[in-house]
Amino acid sequence: MIENQNLTHVYLMPGMAANPSIFEYIKLPEDKYKIHWLEWQMPLKGETLSDYAKRMCEFIEYEDIVLLGVSFGGMLVQEMSKFIKVKKLFVVSSIKSHHELPKRLKFLKHTKAYKVLPTRLVANIDLLAKYALGETIKKRVDLYKKYLSVSDTAYLDWAIKEIVCWEQEEPNPDAIYIHGDKDVVFPHSCTGNCIILKGGTHIMIINKYKWFNENLPKLIES
Repeated sequence: MIENQNLTHVYLMPGMAANPSIFEYIKLPEDKYKIHWLEWQMPLKGETLSDYAKRMCEFIEYEDIVLLGVSFGGMLVQEMSKFIKVKKLFVVSSIKSHHELPKRLKFLKHTKAYKVLPTRLVANIDLLAKYALGETIKKRVDLYKKYLSVSDTAYLDWAIKEIVCWEQEEPNPDAIYIHGDKDVVFPHSCTGNCIILKGGTHIMIINKYKWFNENLPKLIES
């Protein structure tokens, strides 16, 4: 594929339970960048996030790529970057280490309540939306149906366990962290080396897409 030789390939990974249509508004100059959407695969029984990340790298077909992940996808791409060479690593609306997990998720870890939570999430669309998107969906069921399509209980069991039990101690020094100051899912992530979007919520990849379209090329080439 000769036309791809001079392009930078940009792989985008959505957040927990979300499908890649959350990136539908992300557009980069097509003469320089080719966007690829990554999708959640069903985890294998007992698979760690690190092993899952290694398996996800099999979907990367090019070298020296840009990798961007949102929320839980941001945690995943930090793990994936340990196995492949990336030109730039973007972590959006996520956390830099387990220290930034909010109290309610730390509580889930210490009480092991995460073992019973996912089934409740599937039964309660609004609760799943609150955990995955940071907002309730009572009037936005269409938004839920459009973006949150991964509702398999085995996947949610695995995802919530891997989020609350994530072991990363320090921020990845090579990552570019981008966070909204109105993010209620991960409210403690605006500290340290981080680009802060004023008014950005947990779904800013959707509703602040213009900022990303304008700034990602500059950040990739910086």
